Amino acid sequence: MDDLKPLGRTGLRVPSVGIGTWRVGGDSSPDVDPARDRAAAELIAEGVRLGMRLIDTAEFYGGGHTEEIVGEAIRMAGRENVFLVSKVWHTHLDAGSLRRAAEASLRRLGTDHFDLYLVHWPNPAVPLCETMRAMEALVRDGLSLSVGVSNFDRGLLEEARSCMSRVDVAADEVKYNVYEREAERDLLPYCEREGITLIAYTPLAKGRVASDPLLRDVGSKYGRTAAQVALNWLIYHGPVVAIPKASRREHLVENAGAMGWRLSEEDFELISRRAGR
Repeated sequence: MDDLKPLGRTGLRVPSVGIGTWRVGGDSSPDVDPARDRAAAELIAEGVRLGMRLIDTAEFYGGGHTEEIVGEAIRMAGRENVFLVSKVWHTHLDAGSLRRAAEASLRRLGTDHFDLYLVHWPNPAVPLCETMRAMEALVRDGLSLSVGVSNFDRGLLEEARSCMSRVDVAADEVKYNVYEREAERDLLPYCEREGITLIAYTPLAKGRVASDPLLRDVGSKYGRTAAQVALNWLIYHGPVVAIPKASRREHLVENAGAMGWRLSEEDFELISRRAGR
């Protein structure tokens, strides 16, 4: 089964399940431990080998240290095998700061371009069009193959798109899982209609899905875990890709096992009606 999906209308394709890296190497500041950092890089590289080629990171994560760990993972896995996503923090959204932040991230990551670069959070103190035109310039200058946003509602997403003339917003990364479904109200239908990818973070609801009796029951029909069912439910939606985290190899393998099969329409609808209720 083909588990690659189009990234917006860019012509690029991404795996339907990728790898999130929040709290790898620290929260908002670095937590450097060479042995642990090496193990984290090896785990991410293993995820790439298991088919989760999309790695999602950000300059904010670990105060930049997470990008350094991801850079090591990329060297292990091979840059050509990775679809690299990073994000610019909301304090760096004026044109000059954004360019400097992007260049600093690329240095930490050890590469010359992002595959996708996102505005991490909106900042009403900076004109959105200034930010989006600076993002567009990154594509023009070859620093990123595509650009998008994160934590933008439909209104802000539409505004961001209206600022751009050469490229379109390829993706919006938001919190989305079987319990937290605000995206379904108007953002997801808009993305479906406009050909924009929705990247779902916190897709396993911080582990809550593992003990959900409905997800476990459905999983038993497929020989799958509750977490695999929860991820598969997300990627059942056409434009949605998910970026779960994994701190241990067994979780990494479990996440990868959400691909390669599909819930029946009946089970998808059952979960949609009843999960978390």
